[in-house]
Amino acid sequence: NSPLGTPEKDTAVMLEKQINAAGGIKGKKIQIIVYDTESDETKAVTFAKKLLEQDKVLVIVGPSSTGESLALVNTITTAQTPLISVAASARIVTPVNEKKWIFKTPQSDVLAVDEVYAYLKSKGWTKVALLTSSGGFGATGKAVLEPAAPGAGITIVAAESFGDQDTDMTAQLTKIKGSGAQALIVWGTNPGPAIIAKNAKQLNLGLPILNSHGVANKKFIELGGDAVEGVVFPAGKLLLADKLPDSDPQKAVLVKYRDNFQTEYGRSADTFGGHAYDAITMVAKALEKSGADKSKLRDELEKTTGFIGTGGIFNMSTSDHNGLGKGSFVMVQIKGGVWAPAQ
Repeated sequence: NSPLGTPEKDTAVMLEKQINAAGGIKGKKIQIIVYDTESDETKAVTFAKKLLEQDKVLVIVGPSSTGESLALVNTITTAQTPLISVAASARIVTPVNEKKWIFKTPQSDVLAVDEVYAYLKSKGWTKVALLTSSGGFGATGKAVLEPAAPGAGITIVAAESFGDQDTDMTAQLTKIKGSGAQALIVWGTNPGPAIIAKNAKQLNLGLPILNSHGVANKKFIELGGDAVEGVVFPAGKLLLADKLPDSDPQKAVLVKYRDNFQTEYGRSADTFGGHAYDAITMVAKALEKSGADKSKLRDELEKTTGFIGTGGIFNMSTSDHNGLGKGSFVMVQIKGGVWAPAQ
C-alpha cells in the first residue's frame, strides 16, 4: 500500500511544518510521529501500541488499508484514544456504538458502489463480472457490491478474486470472458488492478473496466500504461479540481492542497494524501477547542460539521464517524494517460 501511504506520510510532514510555522495549536507546536507498517496488520498493531504506550500520542491518523484499520479496533478501544483511519471501508467505523473512538476520512465503499452502479445503468450495462482483492479492502467491497446489485438492477454473472501479491490474473479473466458479462468491476489497490488491466488487454477481454476509488492516483497509470486507457472509477474531486466550477465550496481547498504539495515535493498530489490532509486538519481544528485531552478531542471530532475537506464536506455525528454523503465522488476516466470526467 505504499502508493497510498507515501503521499499520506508526505502530507503529514508538510502539515506539521505549516501548522508549526503558523504558531502551532494555541502556541504549542505539534509533533507528528510516522511509522511504516509495510502493509502488515501485525506491524500495524505493534506500532499502534508503541505510539500509545511509549510515544504517548493524543491521536493516531492511519493506517492506510482497511485490513490494518480493522486490526486496530480492539487496541484503540482499550486505549480510549481517537484514531482517524485513512482507509475506505464503512466497516471501520460501523457500528459506531462499538467503535466510538474511531473515525475515518476516505469516502466509504458504500458510496463508491452506488456511483459505480449508477454509471453502469447510465450505459445500459446490467450484467457484470466482479474481480475483487481477497484483502480487507477488496473483501469489504465485495460485501457491499453483491447485496447492492439487485436493488440497482445489476446482475452479477461472475465473481472472481485475486491476492494482493498476485502477479497474473489471466485465469480469472479467462473465466470472466466466457461469462456473458457486459462490464468488469475490479476492486482493489495497486498493483493488482494495473496487472488486471494489462492481462485484460493481452486477452482481448473486450469489456469496459470499472475500478474502485482504490486506484485514484498516478501510480495506477504508471503501472498500467496504455492498458488502463478508458478505465473508469469513482474518486474524490481532487483529480479534477481545475474542472470544477468556482462555486464549488471544495475547489479552493483542493487547489490549495494540490499546489502546496506540488511545491513541497515536486510531484502531483492525489486523493490518498488528501485523506491525511483532511484527518490532520480536522484534528488541528478540534485541538483548538479540546486541548490535550483525549476524551474531549474525541468529542470535538464527533462534533465536526461543515468541514470542507479534499474528500467532501464532513458532517460527523454520534451516528456517523465518516460524515460524508452523496456528492463526495466524481466519476473519472483515464484518457490519453490523464484523468478526465467520465463519459
